[in-house]
Amino acid sequence: MPAIPQTMQAVHFRQPGGADVLEPVERPVPGAAAGEILIKVAAAGVNGPDLMQRRGLYPAPKGASELLGLEVSGEVVQVGARVEGWRVGDRVTALTNGGGYAQYCAVDARHALPIPEGVALADAAGLPEAYFTVWSNLFYDGGLRAGQTLLVHGGAGAVGSTAIRLAKAFGAEVVATDSPAERCDYCRSIGADHVVDYLTGDFVAEMRELGGADMILDIVGGPNIEKNFKAARHSARIVQLAFGAGSKVEIDLMPVMLKRLIYTGTTLRTRTPEYKAEVARQLREQVWPKFAQGAIQAQASHSFALAEAAAAHALMESRGHLGKILLIP
Repeated sequence: MPAIPQTMQAVHFRQPGGADVLEPVERPVPGAAAGEILIKVAAAGVNGPDLMQRRGLYPAPKGASELLGLEVSGEVVQVGARVEGWRVGDRVTALTNGGGYAQYCAVDARHALPIPEGVALADAAGLPEAYFTVWSNLFYDGGLRAGQTLLVHGGAGAVGSTAIRLAKAFGAEVVATDSPAERCDYCRSIGADHVVDYLTGDFVAEMRELGGADMILDIVGGPNIEKNFKAARHSARIVQLAFGAGSKVEIDLMPVMLKRLIYTGTTLRTRTPEYKAEVARQLREQVWPKFAQGAIQAQASHSFALAEAAAAHALMESRGHLGKILLIP
């Protein structure tokens, strides 16, 4: 194993702004503190919170790395004190609290997972953020069960497509919304039972024909918020993960009472380390074996060199891609 250098290449920004504020920088290589492992990064995933943080809308929590990047894959090169289950040389993918846009990243060892069987090392970098988010909201907290109906908005995105795959793998019926036709076709290709083009169709009418949704996963907000109340069946759970179309709307909350709806929202990054560790444990036991069985496949990815992070962010903001966007140091 080559010696760990003192400095590394990374990507950061001097002031919030558009994608063009991202620039290569040199930073000290972090050490693995107690309870942590240091990963030599093979790839880092690009996610919506990265874009928000770059714009100055999503500050890193106290104690987190100032660098962007919430998920990585790579090889363990250092193991901190009181770490069990990991050794130098292990190939892992991990949820980070920041710091992924770099050649090395220190992470909580409990938030790392082995590379699933059949998944390439780089592609595995696109798993943690989406799978931790979807599993925790749909299954751990939400209790989605076989035979129930899930409505997913933005089905062709990283979170939406993961929700489709997981819900189908565990026996739920899935309705997805997206646009244009190419993205709708992608939702069908990964297992969605029904797909609605939100520009030309009416997902409320579709859901009413199906008897309503037991659970709704929404990254859109705006006009979707009140429509979701109409699309839900009694005692449904609606989870708001983002507000692509805005968070300030005037709505009639009467259906929440009459239908006994649960309308909730969450962000993964601010959950406790213990909560994330439990999600990781459940993923390893219940979800990772499904990769080996062929019931779940990793998403297609678009790769950019780490120094091209600005182009990767611009592509994500254009919605001109399907699946994950990865940065390769």
